[in-house]
Amino acid sequence: MKKNTLIALLLAGITQALTPAFAANADNSVVDIKRDTAKQLSQDYALLAPVLHRSINAYGLNASLQSLTQTRAHQLNDQLRAADRALREAQGVEDVADQLLEVRLADPSMLARWQAGQAPLFAFEPAGDDKTWTQIEAYDTNGKVHWLDVHQLPDRPILVVDANGEASLKAGLEVMRRILAEQAPAPRMRRHAPMMAQGPAEPIDTTVLKSIRLEDDQEPWISGAAEVYAIVTGLNPSRDEPTLDIVDMPYLDYDQTTYHPNQVMIHWERYRWGAADVILMEQDDGTNYKELALKLNEVASDIIAAIPDLEVQAYGVITKITGKIIEAIPDGWLTNDDDFVDVYYTLLKDREYRDHPSAGGNTTATWEPLTIEPTE
Repeated sequence: MKKNTLIALLLAGITQALTPAFAANADNSVVDIKRDTAKQLSQDYALLAPVLHRSINAYGLNASLQSLTQTRAHQLNDQLRAADRALREAQGVEDVADQLLEVRLADPSMLARWQAGQAPLFAFEPAGDDKTWTQIEAYDTNGKVHWLDVHQLPDRPILVVDANGEASLKAGLEVMRRILAEQAPAPRMRRHAPMMAQGPAEPIDTTVLKSIRLEDDQEPWISGAAEVYAIVTGLNPSRDEPTLDIVDMPYLDYDQTTYHPNQVMIHWERYRWGAADVILMEQDDGTNYKELALKLNEVASDIIAAIPDLEVQAYGVITKITGKIIEAIPDGWLTNDDDFVDVYYTLLKDREYRDHPSAGGNTTATWEPLTIEPTE
């Protein structure tokens, strides 16, 4: 019970850091960047059409910033580079990402009509939770606004102004890992500790994700494939500090599809009691990854600090803690929204979980222990 209580308490505080209000400023900034860019591109479509047609085809539906700036319209090129820079700054990844801005065709079924000459609309994802979206704002090649149904795929080509999801998530996770590593306290060592001879390498105990299936990503047509990552949460084995690991899951793109990644998700030498939680998250352009990492670490550390003795007092407050955890979970948290996919509570070392449902039932996964032996 002690393991379950402390890990769950840590998770409950982290969930409070992931509310829509937390990313509101970044989200609105990103939407403004995309809206302004969509308007500009719609009005300059005649200049952009040749480079777009060279880049977007049956082999790839995306046109990168590098492709978009191959026109002779120097002012437009400068505007696109400025928009890309602002997008990277809004996400807090300007130091690790060279470019993110792209234009993509919303759906492969639109390709033939667009290649045949049908004029496109330029659209972008609205702000906030996608379940609150009522319309999609888009602009025709004359700069006139159109309002599109969120769930019904349009019958004309739609070019979406967006951040490259894969590149954005990769950069964001790198920023989070750096900041969490910087925030982690240095290991506590005894003064004048004798130097120990380095012994042979020890086996590494891990838990591997063998298979996973997402039941419903509830993605509107404009959002494209999901970009999913995991936050592995627990406590440091040697001191009373949180351990947060960020794991990319680049294969988990679509619901109703079973993936077999054989991916190492948990390194058990990093977690006390051989217990950890795994939160599944979906990348959101409105997230500032610098702020998210700092907030995760702050909230997790505050929760640990509020428990005077993790080994002893946890038994005495278990009932109160459980009640507080339930109170801390917002309505609808165990559903799929803009960021949160689902969570696996209290995965244990050396334990196999076959076809194991997540807490909200939105994913089913098989987890297996794996000991990695050192090489000779």
